[in-house]
Amino acid sequence: MIDHIVLVKFGESTTEDQLQEVIKRFRALRNKVIGIVDLQAGLNFASSNSDYQVLLKVRFEDRHALELYGPNPEHQAVAAYIREVGRVDSIVADIEFDNI
Repeated sequence: MIDHIVLVKFGESTTEDQLQEVIKRFRALRNKVIGIVDLQAGLNFASSNSDYQVLLKVRFEDRHALELYGPNPEHQAVAAYIREVGRVDSIVADIEFDNI
């Protein structure tokens, strides 16, 4: 299994409604991308690193599923929307683990 974790930072002009739309679009990927086992998305409420407003955690079956995710047209559409509404930066981490 692979966990793909993304923190997204948006500019000051990004509205709360736009952040909620990002989360909605992230969540919709669960049923549109093959190889996703679980997907969680939401607003970051931690006081540390609060500049990164949206968190995405996707669990994939394996590395191959993760590799297919990046160029997937559904994922690319969400990425384009995120840029459109003011994405400034992202932090991405991938971890592989055994499902015991």
